[in-house]
Amino acid sequence: MSLTPNDIARIATLARLELQPAESERMLTQINGFFDIVEAMRAVDTAGVEPLAHPVAVTGDIALRLRDDVASEPNQREANQRSAPAVEAGLFLVPRVIE
Repeated sequence: MSLTPNDIARIATLARLELQPAESERMLTQINGFFDIVEAMRAVDTAGVEPLAHPVAVTGDIALRLRDDVASEPNQREANQRSAPAVEAGLFLVPRVIE
């Protein structure tokens, strides 16, 4: 699939973009380059290839090195809320935006 300059102009109009001719040409080249990559990936025969749940799974059973979830800084809620215009029960109060 290849886009034409008319396709780029239509996309720019739909996106409310004003593209200069040089920008339009560059965009056409970049998007068509992207489509070329997609076509190359689609051409690869993946029949019989099992999907991976995680990319690390291809190398075998690897335990991810995760750090313990511990608080590393003290609770400074009151100090952080001193400059707030309105606070209630430890929560910031903001104006209602949905009626």
